[in-house]
Amino acid sequence: MMVLLAILIFLATYTLNMVTITVGYHRGLAHGAVDIAPWARRLLVAAGPWITGLDPKAWVVMHRMHHAYSDTPEDPHSPRNVGIVGIMREQLRSYERTIRRLQRGSERTARFAADLESLPLNPLTRRGLWWVPYVVHAVVALALGLLSGSVLVGVAYYAGMMSHPIQGGLVNAFGHAVGGRNFATNDDARNNHLVAWITFGEGFQNNHHHAPASARFSFHRYELDLGYLVCRTLAAGKVLTIKREALLPRPTSTVLA
Repeated sequence: MMVLLAILIFLATYTLNMVTITVGYHRGLAHGAVDIAPWARRLLVAAGPWITGLDPKAWVVMHRMHHAYSDTPEDPHSPRNVGIVGIMREQLRSYERTIRRLQRGSERTARFAADLESLPLNPLTRRGLWWVPYVVHAVVALALGLLSGSVLVGVAYYAGMMSHPIQGGLVNAFGHAVGGRNFATNDDARNNHLVAWITFGEGFQNNHHHAPASARFSFHRYELDLGYLVCRTLAAGKVLTIKREALLPRPTSTVLA
C-alpha cells in the first residue's frame, strides 16, 4: 500500500514540476508559443519558484542564451564544452552566473530579457534565499514520511517536486549528444525519445531547435510530446492559448545517430 502511495505521490509532484517548466517557463515565458491567461501567468510567476526551486526570469534568460549560442563555447550548458558528465554542474554554475548578471544589470544578459520588464527576479532570488523552497519541501517530505510511517513516501514527494536538475541534465546532455535528427540545424541538437518520454517532450531538441516558437515539439506521429497534450488540455480550459503549433515543415534531411 505504501509503495503504491509513494508512486502516486511521485507521479503527481513530478508532473506538477514538469508542467510548470515545459508549459509555463519554456513554451510560455521563454518562447511565447502559448499565451498564458493573465491570472495563470501571475500564478506561474508567484508559485513557479516554490514548485521548481528556479527563478522564472533567470531560467528564461539562460534558456534564450542557450538557443542564441547553441553548442558554441558561449552556450551555458552544452555537452560539446563540458561533456555529458559535466552538464549537471555546468547548468548550475550558468544559472548562478545568469542571476548575478541580471542583478548587476549586465547589458549582454539584459538583451535576452528585453521583453521581461514585468517579470522581475523573484524576491527569494534577490535576497539570496534561493534555498528556502528546497528546505520547505524537505520539511513537507519529512512530515509525510512520519505521518505515513514510510520513508519511501517522503522520498517520493521530494524526488518528484525537486526533480528539475535531473530533468534539465538529461535534456541538456543527451538532447545534444545522443539521438536522431529530423532537421539540419546548425548545432548538435538531437531527438532522444527516451528523454522526451520522461520530460514531456523536452527531449525532442532537434525538432525544438528547428522551430523554437512552436508549442509542439513532436514532428512524426510516433514522437510523443506529453507537454503539447497538456497545452491542448489547458487551452480547452481557457488557461492558455496556443499561438503557434505547426511550424515544422517536412524535414530537409534525416540524420541518424
